[in-house]
Amino acid sequence: MPFKTVLAVVGGKDTAADLQHAISLCAGSEAHLSVLALQVALSPTLSDYPVDTDWLDRRHHHQHDFKAAAEAHDAACAGSGISYDFASFYDEPVFLTEELTRRAFYADLITVGPRVMTNASLIGIVVNGGLFDAMSPVLLLPEGDQASLRPKRIMLGWNNKIEAIRAVRESMDMLMAAEAVYVAVVDPESPYADHDGEPGAELATFLARHGVNVTVDQIPSGGRPVEDVLNQRALEVSADMLVLGAYGHARWRQRIFGGVTSSMMKGVKLPTLLVR
Repeated sequence: MPFKTVLAVVGGKDTAADLQHAISLCAGSEAHLSVLALQVALSPTLSDYPVDTDWLDRRHHHQHDFKAAAEAHDAACAGSGISYDFASFYDEPVFLTEELTRRAFYADLITVGPRVMTNASLIGIVVNGGLFDAMSPVLLLPEGDQASLRPKRIMLGWNNKIEAIRAVRESMDMLMAAEAVYVAVVDPESPYADHDGEPGAELATFLARHGVNVTVDQIPSGGRPVEDVLNQRALEVSADMLVLGAYGHARWRQRIFGGVTSSMMKGVKLPTLLVR
């Protein structure tokens, strides 16, 4: 589907560059930018009890600094000339997650820049509220990369699971418009690749019927982490974007054991679209 409304999640003043990524993305695709600035409220630690005026002063300054950063974010959007709306919230993680989920219902895509990706609290809110609760596509924007919602060369990670086919459907407009699409099947001898005969063949046929110029790559990992294999192959084919199904396991299992998605988020090399 076309991405007409983009929800950009930012934090304090250190995420100004993340916002510029989102502004550039929307300017290049004539999409509406909905900015959500979030800051996890400063909470007292055990050593702060009983809470005194010193802690209250720290919280006040913390909130004041975020308010100033939010005003700067709003001004940057206003000066960009694009269509946008802006909201900011200073609260506990559970309430920030609920707010993000609600707003994600009315957006086609969530964007996350490199500063938010390294902020454990904020990226947790995006994953829980965006990917799991709202089931919205999330586009990871790495440092210094000028992403586009009209990529020319796309690499699609394929493992024959529901999350992967949802990623295909959510990105179909981009796949159809791309000059080349590379389907990467890592370790095709694995059980998940046995259902359709030649691994990736049914997907290639499905995409070709939509006019997608598709090539299937069966790649042995050689014992390397899947995320490293995907990043390396994307570099070899000069991909502008990587599209992946995300979090194929239950939320509790991902928190305990991690997975390919979690590892990819820690080492994003190019714009990466995650869909659950």
